[in-house]
Amino acid sequence: MSPEQFIDRLRTEGIELTQKQINQFDTYFQTLVEWNEKINLTTLTAKEDVYLKHFYDSVSAAFYHDFTGDNHICDVGAGAGFPSIPLKICFPDLNITIVDSLKKRIHFLEQLAANLNLTGVAFYHDRAENFGSHRALRGSFDTVIARAVAKMSVLSELCLPLTKKNGKFIAMKGATGEEETAEAAHALKVLGGKLETIHSFQLPEEESKRSIICIHKVHDTPKKYPRKPGTPAKKPIT
Repeated sequence: MSPEQFIDRLRTEGIELTQKQINQFDTYFQTLVEWNEKINLTTLTAKEDVYLKHFYDSVSAAFYHDFTGDNHICDVGAGAGFPSIPLKICFPDLNITIVDSLKKRIHFLEQLAANLNLTGVAFYHDRAENFGSHRALRGSFDTVIARAVAKMSVLSELCLPLTKKNGKFIAMKGATGEEETAEAAHALKVLGGKLETIHSFQLPEEESKRSIICIHKVHDTPKKYPRKPGTPAKKPIT
């Protein structure tokens, strides 16, 4: 997907990019490729791949969820900033918090935010399990989002404790999204979530399946969750 095709595709979804935003995506690409030579951020470095499989794929969450206005969003395990930084470029009023366990990636994100002149962004070097246990942060985000981090049964334990009651947890998944969500039904219930919708579509050009899974936070997460770092992955709630 070329930058021009990216712009046109977003336009058909009702997202009209300004020249400033177009320039920000170009700067994002250049910064990503430059830093990728120093630290491993992505295996995709061709412009067409980055625009399709990172930028477009990230923004696709906005086709099914309203990111306009003063929303506070936490991106768990964002890696090189996906999906929250592309969403922030498209919706500048968003307040974005990113938590990632690798300090080098946080340094990249801090430099990226400076290069893009972003405001309303915060970066935390922490494990998601520890981050979700902080009293000041727990249950404080309107939307918690994660892309390709872990299976739903594990991801729910990392994300739902951070989500406000009546807020949304959005999981961006591939072809196994529906199956994973069905397997995580009990975990979602225990953690205070309820499946709202699963939106499935095909990524343009390569036609691989994507799923945007929206979970409604219906009640507070029990205090014992999330458990200690590593435990959710080793012993998922079943």
